[in-house]
Amino acid sequence: MKALILVGGFGTRLRPLTFTKPKPLVEFANRHMILHQIEALAKIGVKDVILAVNYQPDVMVQAMHEVEEQFNIKIHFSIEPEPLGTDDEVFFVLNSDVICEFPFEGLLAFHKSHGCEGTLMTTRVEDPSKFEWVGDQINAGIYIFTTEILKRIENRPMSIEKDVFPNMAKDGQLHCIPLQGFWADVGQPKDFLTGTGLYLNSLAEQGSKQLAPKSATIVGNVLIHETAVIGENCRIGPDVTIGPGVKVGNGVRLNRSVLMKNAVVKDNAWVHNSIIGWHSSVGRWARLDNTTVLGEDVHVADEVFVNGGSVLPHKSVSANIMSPQIVM
Repeated sequence: MKALILVGGFGTRLRPLTFTKPKPLVEFANRHMILHQIEALAKIGVKDVILAVNYQPDVMVQAMHEVEEQFNIKIHFSIEPEPLGTDDEVFFVLNSDVICEFPFEGLLAFHKSHGCEGTLMTTRVEDPSKFEWVGDQINAGIYIFTTEILKRIENRPMSIEKDVFPNMAKDGQLHCIPLQGFWADVGQPKDFLTGTGLYLNSLAEQGSKQLAPKSATIVGNVLIHETAVIGENCRIGPDVTIGPGVKVGNGVRLNRSVLMKNAVVKDNAWVHNSIIGWHSSVGRWARLDNTTVLGEDVHVADEVFVNGGSVLPHKSVSANIMSPQIVM
């Protein structure tokens, strides 16, 4: 079987993180976002994955070499439909910024049971107005099709949801199946943090040993890379992921936050509802809150308060940011 992952463009919704790294390579729960999808596809027997990519393709190609060996699959890079072939084999299609438990086995069985051209997964969310509507549910960004759908795609800019799906439904060739379990579109910082909490909760429900054991330091669901260093008298969690090479000082409080590779949080800092990018640092007694996002190589000075700041890469913050704003 084959799969097409819609990697998309510049990842503008997830800036400033995507200024220096393509969105599929941003770490979600300490793994490249796209690895969660590729691993799930490999488990169901997919042998060829096609990435529709047009932003930093060289970076993507280099990163995917190791993935091919790890999961024994072949990864192709294309913006054309030809790699999908023209036989009767079914293929999966995924949006690259969707995170869930990826129930591909159930999706495949349901699709084969009705024998039509396409099946899309749907899910319920609190605010469906910002997503594509499918009755009282929204499009989950996970599909399975036969190659017959390629005949419906014209050689012009098209939206599969607006230009293809309505005709498929009219012809009785499109079915829906509700997705069970959690689901998140993690394409923007607020949803990235919410999705992290849902993912960690899913790991806890599965009894995963990946989560840090509860202690006086660890509260709730926390994921800590084995190479991270945690100081004394800290309180970490719930819903925190700490990446490789991260250094957390003494007396630090972390809550509902993500620390990327080689980030540093110094003594007595307080980080809530924030994302700290690669090689960035937070000074002593500093405070981050309100969906603050530090891009790569950002440095927040001691005792500085950042309230909802979105700080572009390679910047330093030496004065308080009292309301949400972009720091360029």
